[in-house]
Amino acid sequence: MSGVGKCLPRIVLGIALFALSLLFSAWFHADKHWLAVLLVFVLPPLLMLLGVLRGSAKAAFWAGVFGLFWFSHGVMAAYSQPASSLYAWLEIVLAVTIVLSASWPGLRGRFGKR
Repeated sequence: MSGVGKCLPRIVLGIALFALSLLFSAWFHADKHWLAVLLVFVLPPLLMLLGVLRGSAKAAFWAGVFGLFWFSHGVMAAYSQPASSLYAWLEIVLAVTIVLSASWPGLRGRFGKR
């Protein structure tokens, strides 16, 4: 496989993590607990993005684990808060993208050509 094909999941993961942090910033911009929003929602994807950009497999793993949390949060918000369902659906799509792109190298190793 070419070098670009091996780097593509990491690139997609980085873009999705950055987009998720932007989404949370926009979604909770008027929240009265802005500092808590930054620490709980915006900062974790950015920290994982730094690790992914440095090539850390652990950062990609933890992004996938956190992706499951973000997926659950998005489903809960889409179901319980119809006013913010667009943000919630975007979170769901980004979370699925994060989980798949973080898992892609392992899936390729397990099910790829030998």
